[in-house]
Amino acid sequence: MIQSTAFDYINVLDKAADASWLRETVIANNISNADTPGYKRRDVDFETLLKHQLAKADRFDSLDKKIKETELPLITATAHIDAASYPYDYRLDGNNVDIQTENVELASEQIRYQVIANSISDEFTAIKAAMSK
Repeated sequence: MIQSTAFDYINVLDKAADASWLRETVIANNISNADTPGYKRRDVDFETLLKHQLAKADRFDSLDKKIKETELPLITATAHIDAASYPYDYRLDGNNVDIQTENVELASEQIRYQVIANSISDEFTAIKAAMSK
């Protein structure tokens, strides 16, 4: 993590990239355990953590101010068992992984990771351009 206000967005994007990478890993693990009896689907929810941190600021504050006041160490994504999918335990072996859904989620997360990586690159490009003037 870079300790400067010039890098606030990059620090948040870095956390988002870490969360996206973790989510890809968790989804791949779900896919590999699709035939494991009793296995429960796992997921990562970074967006809720970020929204919670951003909501601490005044709702009329600018995004810049909200990002600046964000406590980044508190935004650490972790894997959890997806309790919302429990009602959908439709398999007799107790496994609740739907392989088609997981493949769609994996493709979506790969696109999200690319967008985050491009955003980080764009932020560095903007900083570099500002420094060269």
